[in-house]
Amino acid sequence: MSRVFFTDRDLGKQFPRILAEAGIVVERHGDLFQPDGSDEQWLEHCGTNGRIAVSHNSRIRYVPNELEAVKRFKVPLLILVGQATTTELAHNLVRTLPRVEAFLDGRSPPFIGKVYRATPAELAKSAVAPGRVELWFPKA
Repeated sequence: MSRVFFTDRDLGKQFPRILAEAGIVVERHGDLFQPDGSDEQWLEHCGTNGRIAVSHNSRIRYVPNELEAVKRFKVPLLILVGQATTTELAHNLVRTLPRVEAFLDGRSPPFIGKVYRATPAELAKSAVAPGRVELWFPKA
Protein backbone atom coordinates (compact mmCIF):
# COMPACT_ATOMS: atom_id res chain seq x y z
CA MET A 1 0.00 0.00 0.00
CA SER A 2 1.34 3.40 -0.94
CA ARG A 3 1.08 5.93 1.86
CA VAL A 4 1.56 9.68 1.85
CA PHE A 5 2.97 11.28 4.98
CA PHE A 6 2.06 14.90 5.75
CA THR A 7 4.58 16.81 7.85
CA ASP A 8 3.36 19.56 10.17
CA ARG A 9 4.94 23.02 10.01
CA ASP A 10 6.85 22.39 13.26
CA LEU A 11 9.04 19.90 11.38
CA GLY A 12 10.35 22.49 8.92
CA LYS A 13 11.87 21.71 5.51
CA GLN A 14 14.74 19.37 6.33
CA PHE A 15 12.56 16.70 7.96
CA PRO A 16 10.38 16.06 4.88
CA ARG A 17 13.45 16.26 2.63
CA ILE A 18 15.13 13.44 4.57
CA LEU A 19 11.98 11.33 4.34
CA ALA A 20 11.68 11.97 0.60
CA GLU A 21 15.34 11.04 0.07
CA ALA A 22 14.54 7.72 1.78
CA GLY A 23 11.77 7.06 -0.75
CA ILE A 24 8.85 8.09 1.45
CA VAL A 25 6.10 10.08 -0.26
CA VAL A 26 5.71 13.35 1.63
CA GLU A 27 3.51 16.43 1.60
CA ARG A 28 4.87 19.42 3.48
CA HIS A 29 2.66 21.84 5.40
CA GLY A 30 4.43 24.84 3.89
CA ASP A 31 3.61 23.69 0.35
CA LEU A 32 -0.14 23.62 1.01
CA PHE A 33 -0.99 26.01 3.84
CA GLN A 34 -0.15 29.46 5.12
CA PRO A 35 2.23 29.45 8.11
CA ASP A 36 -0.43 30.93 10.38
CA GLY A 37 -3.17 28.51 9.34
CA SER A 38 -5.03 26.56 12.00
CA ASP A 39 -4.15 23.01 12.94
CA GLU A 40 -7.74 22.06 12.17
CA GLN A 41 -7.10 22.93 8.49
CA TRP A 42 -4.23 20.52 7.98
CA LEU A 43 -5.84 17.85 10.16
CA GLU A 44 -8.95 18.03 7.94
CA HIS A 45 -6.71 17.79 4.85
CA CYS A 46 -5.02 14.68 6.23
CA GLY A 47 -8.24 12.95 7.21
CA THR A 48 -10.09 13.83 4.02
CA ASN A 49 -7.20 12.83 1.74
CA GLY A 50 -5.95 9.75 3.56
CA ARG A 51 -2.64 11.28 4.65
CA ILE A 52 -0.60 10.08 7.61
CA ALA A 53 -0.15 13.22 9.71
CA VAL A 54 3.24 13.61 11.40
CA SER A 55 3.94 16.24 14.06
CA HIS A 56 6.27 16.96 16.96
CA ASN A 57 3.48 18.80 18.80
CA SER A 58 2.52 16.50 21.65
CA ARG A 59 -0.06 19.03 22.87
CA ILE A 60 -2.56 18.19 20.10
CA ARG A 61 -4.15 15.49 22.23
CA TYR A 62 -4.81 18.02 25.01
CA VAL A 63 -6.22 20.87 22.89
CA PRO A 64 -9.97 20.16 22.65
CA ASN A 65 -10.60 21.57 19.15
CA GLU A 66 -7.51 19.81 17.73
CA LEU A 67 -8.36 16.44 19.28
CA GLU A 68 -11.93 16.93 18.02
CA ALA A 69 -10.54 17.52 14.49
CA VAL A 70 -8.52 14.28 14.72
CA LYS A 71 -11.71 12.42 15.66
CA ARG A 72 -14.11 14.19 13.26
CA PHE A 73 -11.86 13.88 10.20
CA LYS A 74 -10.61 10.38 11.13
CA VAL A 75 -6.95 11.39 11.12
CA PRO A 76 -4.13 8.88 11.50
CA LEU A 77 -1.67 11.02 13.48
CA LEU A 78 1.88 10.20 14.52
CA ILE A 79 3.55 12.31 17.21
CA LEU A 80 7.35 12.26 17.28
CA VAL A 81 8.51 12.06 20.89
CA GLY A 82 11.62 13.48 22.49
CA GLN A 83 14.04 16.33 22.63
CA ALA A 84 15.92 15.97 19.37
CA THR A 85 16.69 17.90 16.23
CA THR A 86 14.36 17.52 13.29
CA THR A 87 17.23 15.74 11.50
CA GLU A 88 17.47 13.15 14.29
CA LEU A 89 13.69 12.76 14.36
CA ALA A 90 13.59 12.24 10.59
CA HIS A 91 16.35 9.62 10.61
CA ASN A 92 14.59 7.82 13.46
CA LEU A 93 11.31 7.76 11.52
CA VAL A 94 13.10 6.31 8.50
CA ARG A 95 14.78 3.61 10.65
CA THR A 96 11.49 2.89 12.42
CA LEU A 97 9.38 2.83 9.24
CA PRO A 98 8.77 -0.95 9.22
CA ARG A 99 7.36 -0.68 12.76
CA VAL A 100 5.37 2.43 11.79
CA GLU A 101 3.91 0.58 8.79
CA ALA A 102 2.95 -2.40 10.98
CA PHE A 103 1.34 -0.01 13.48
CA LEU A 104 -0.64 1.71 10.70
CA ASP A 105 -1.69 -1.62 9.18
CA GLY A 106 -3.15 -2.74 12.47
CA ARG A 107 -5.74 0.00 12.99
CA SER A 108 -8.28 2.33 11.44
CA PRO A 109 -8.30 6.08 12.12
CA PRO A 110 -8.84 8.15 14.08
CA PHE A 111 -5.86 7.49 16.30
CA ILE A 112 -2.72 9.09 17.64
CA GLY A 113 0.47 7.06 17.84
CA LYS A 114 3.68 8.12 19.54
CA VAL A 115 6.94 7.40 17.72
CA TYR A 116 9.85 7.02 20.13
CA ARG A 117 13.56 6.95 19.41
CA ALA A 118 15.66 3.93 20.36
CA THR A 119 16.93 3.88 23.93
CA PRO A 120 20.58 4.71 24.68
CA ALA A 121 21.19 1.01 25.41
CA GLU A 122 19.71 0.00 22.04
CA LEU A 123 21.77 2.67 20.27
CA ALA A 124 24.93 1.43 22.03
CA LYS A 125 24.37 -1.95 20.39
CA SER A 126 23.51 -0.46 16.99
CA ALA A 127 23.72 3.17 15.88
CA VAL A 128 20.84 2.52 13.50
CA ALA A 129 18.49 0.85 16.00
CA PRO A 130 14.84 1.58 15.24
CA GLY A 131 12.51 3.21 17.72
CA ARG A 132 9.08 2.01 18.74
CA VAL A 133 5.48 3.07 18.14
CA GLU A 134 2.75 3.06 20.77
CA LEU A 135 -0.93 3.90 20.65
CA TRP A 136 -1.67 7.10 22.57
CA PHE A 137 -5.27 7.77 21.57
CA PRO A 138 -7.75 6.27 21.90
CA LYS A 139 -6.74 4.62 25.13
CA ALA A 140 -7.42 0.90 25.20
